[in-house]
Amino acid sequence: MKRRKFIKTAGIASAGSALAATGLATPAIAKDRVEIAMVATWPRDFPGLGTGAQRMAKRIADMSDGRIQIEYFAAGERVGAFDSFDEVASGNAQAYHAADYYWKGKHPGWAYFTSVPFGLTYTEMNAWIRFGGGQQLWDELAGSFGIKAVMAGSTGVQMGGWFNKEINSADDLKGLKMRIPGLGGDVMAKLGASPVSLPGGQIYENLVSGAIDATEWVGPWNDGFMKFYEAAKYYYFPGMHEPGSMLSFGMNASFWSKLSKNDQTILESAASMENDVMMSEYNAKNGAALASLIKDQGVQLREFNDEIYDSFGTAANEVFEEVRAHSPLANKIHESFIKSRSEVGAWANIADVAYLRQRNRVLGL
Repeated sequence: MKRRKFIKTAGIASAGSALAATGLATPAIAKDRVEIAMVATWPRDFPGLGTGAQRMAKRIADMSDGRIQIEYFAAGERVGAFDSFDEVASGNAQAYHAADYYWKGKHPGWAYFTSVPFGLTYTEMNAWIRFGGGQQLWDELAGSFGIKAVMAGSTGVQMGGWFNKEINSADDLKGLKMRIPGLGGDVMAKLGASPVSLPGGQIYENLVSGAIDATEWVGPWNDGFMKFYEAAKYYYFPGMHEPGSMLSFGMNASFWSKLSKNDQTILESAASMENDVMMSEYNAKNGAALASLIKDQGVQLREFNDEIYDSFGTAANEVFEEVRAHSPLANKIHESFIKSRSEVGAWANIADVAYLRQRNRVLGL
């Protein structure tokens, strides 16, 4: 009897070992459910920005077979758009989806992790964050505020903005009240404009009422949805202020540290995928949207001339010097950014820029 009992017990143990060896979990190893409240700075179902954040939330649930659940709150549903940071840093919510340059008032270094004037394009930003030391600096900055942040979307090169009059020289910017956040707003202030920071859901009403004279937002797909053309017909490009606007999935650092490595990987992977998918969506839709704005809405497309762009550059250098003087960390972030812009940008000029120039010349584009 004892021998038969031993063989039976050994058989069960062997079966358990085999299950473990093949990676199959026994019922006793079931993992705990993870619930995340995520606040966003975008209106619900807003194309690209909002739908991208919502898509990422669903992807996380799908990747975890429903074990990780995100309750998504659009701007104003739980807290105001610009209150998202404090809601997560305090631990009242576990995560946000936002543009981190909204927090530059807390530290100017945050601006670099969305976009800065004369900054990095989407591909350059990815190179800096992943292989140029950007993520480590982001961790250092965000960690000091109790946040862990990862890439979670991009809108690419943005348009220069909507104006209710033509901008033929830098003098035409003086006195303009313009919605433009981040360091781009500081550049405009240097040129005599009055920058205003507004969440997306409040821009249209302020533009129509005349509370602001101009606004930047994203690009043709989003801007057409917002109907800015009803209040301003002059649409300028290219935007010096946001050449590759990266969005952030920011999590409470204490919450993040308690997650298993598996769950951390799921969250990072879902965010990284959205970083790619969102940029693909903007590239796919902006061209047709711009054509419609011009043809159907009478929008007048204008390009900033060299004199205006030179003025942007001079003002940007002044802003950067002020940022560098803020703190050793701000200076370290700026130096790292400059290094990547130089090295990655030099290669892009030989590869992407040169190719596009020749392709467009041959095809007459």
